[in-house]
Amino acid sequence: MSPSPRVIRAALAGPLPAYVYDPAVVRERIGALRAALPAGTVIAYAMKANGHPAVVAAAAAAADAVEVASAGELDAAAGLGVPLILSGPAKPDPLLRRAVDTGAVINVESVHELRRIPGRARICLRVNRSHPALPGTHRMSGVATQFGIGEDDLREALAVAARHELLGFHLHAVSNNLDAAAHAAYLRDCIAWAAARGGGWVNCGGGFGVDVTGRETFDLDLVGRDVVVPAGMTLVVEPGRFVAAPAGWYAAAVVDVKRSHGTWFALVKGGTHHFRLPASWGYSHPFTVVAVDDWQYPWKRPAVTGAAITVAGEQCNPRDVLARDAAVTRVRAGDVLLFANTGAYGWEVAHHDFLRLDPPRFTTLAETPP
Repeated sequence: MSPSPRVIRAALAGPLPAYVYDPAVVRERIGALRAALPAGTVIAYAMKANGHPAVVAAAAAAADAVEVASAGELDAAAGLGVPLILSGPAKPDPLLRRAVDTGAVINVESVHELRRIPGRARICLRVNRSHPALPGTHRMSGVATQFGIGEDDLREALAVAARHELLGFHLHAVSNNLDAAAHAAYLRDCIAWAAARGGGWVNCGGGFGVDVTGRETFDLDLVGRDVVVPAGMTLVVEPGRFVAAPAGWYAAAVVDVKRSHGTWFALVKGGTHHFRLPASWGYSHPFTVVAVDDWQYPWKRPAVTGAAITVAGEQCNPRDVLARDAAVTRVRAGDVLLFANTGAYGWEVAHHDFLRLDPPRFTTLAETPP
């Protein structure tokens, strides 16, 4: 989908590279997910997807809670006035104490972690169940991973948990699942599993997918189909990517256009130290060419028309590639490439300090007049 004129104005309103975020999209995505899931579902925004203050504030206003996974995230979210849920393996003792002090719900990853929680805490036991595979890019349960308590250890965990306020179970299984019907089946399975063990909270985590290439969509009409939450139970979900990905754009200026060994390259100021997903996941991220007619040099402008190009960044690293074999009508040095669907796990997972390159500018559509 082409960026709106307002997004383009926001991108070009200051130095590049830049991230542009739209808090309204964050609120809309949470509202759409809420309408698709059973009434009473608790939605906790997964802050790891995008921790920009404007994004988190918009998510906190629209959701019921914020899910955090580090001391830094916990401290940043503590003043938002919403309940917090702490996740993640290898939680150190100071983080567990901080979680208890702030009243956060702790998704407990092991019996040893459970024993280390001081005082009395509100907890869910994260269980790495045996269950049918759920499609997605990263599996966290049903296979050997560092996440959760094995079902063989659940009896011991329940005994140790008796000194805490046990809310229920955390059963997050997968990241970025695009099969909404399969996700609905998974929600039903989680509810049945938790109901058989006493009910309470059944936190199914996130996993609501976004195809950043735009080829597939996660069908919200299917995700809540036949999902029934029994009386006395609460369904909890922790969406991150689904909420934040379409709320972001990454803009980078083309510094040079050249041909090497038969391949055309558009070289941008920016790259995977700002937006790493294309390199780490091995895909080509779509973009829009924004024509910029100003040209400051007295010589002919490097350009290519009607060709397939590879978009590479400014690093001394051959893996610093954002797109490959992307067809363009025309791209010139000085034009701007605008990458949509970069609001989740873009800046957050990039290797920011490599080569001491400059960070991007961050802006929001709230700062740009309509």
